[in-house]
Parts: sequence; structure tokens; C-alpha cells
Amino acid sequence: MNAPTFEIPAELRDFAEKSVEQARTAVTNLLGTVVKSAEQLQTSSTTVHGAIQSVIAKGLDQVQTNASTTFDFAQKLVRTRDPKEAFELQSEFLRSQIATLQAQAKDLGALAQSAAKGV
Repeated sequence: MNAPTFEIPAELRDFAEKSVEQARTAVTNLLGTVVKSAEQLQTSSTTVHGAIQSVIAKGLDQVQTNASTTFDFAQKLVRTRDPKEAFELQSEFLRSQIATLQAQAKDLGALAQSAAKGV
């Protein structure tokens, strides 16, 4: 006894083959989009990281400058001979520090804006 032979119709094989190719194309396109998105995210992350590092470095530089200026002022203050001289020195220091802090805030603001534009 011979077993009946069953052959898959050519149309069904063609349809299955086309379906597999379409699925392959869809998955390939999806993976390409995912890879592209991941690369963009990585680039954006790198940009943000660099911007944060710049802001931190600038801030630390400003802190160091302010500390040095304050210690210089304190050293001058302890050398004053009378209250009038101490008051004048303190007034000068305060005016200078206000101007310095305004300039530093402006610098940090500009740095933050350029970082935001880069993102």
C-alpha cells in the first residue's frame, strides 16, 4: 500500500514565502529604527553629560575664585588699624563680590543656555 502523497499547492508556498519575506523586511526595518533611536539617545546622553561636566567645572572654578577672594579679604581685614578702615575695606569687598556674583551667574546662565541648545 502506498501512502497518499500530499503536496502543498504552489500558491500556498508562494504566499508563505512572501509572508516570510515581508516579516523579515518588517523586522529588519524595526531593528534599524531601534538602532537609530539608540544611537540618537546615546549622542544626546553624551551631549548632556558633557554639558553637565562643563557646568560643574565652571561652578567649581567660581567657588575656588570666591574662596580665594574671601580669604584675601579676611587677611586684609585682620591687618586694618581702625574700624573706619575695616568698614571701608568691607564695603569695597561687598561691592566687588556683588559684581563678581552677577558676572558668575551670567556666565553660568549662558553656559546652561548653550547646553540646552546642544541637547
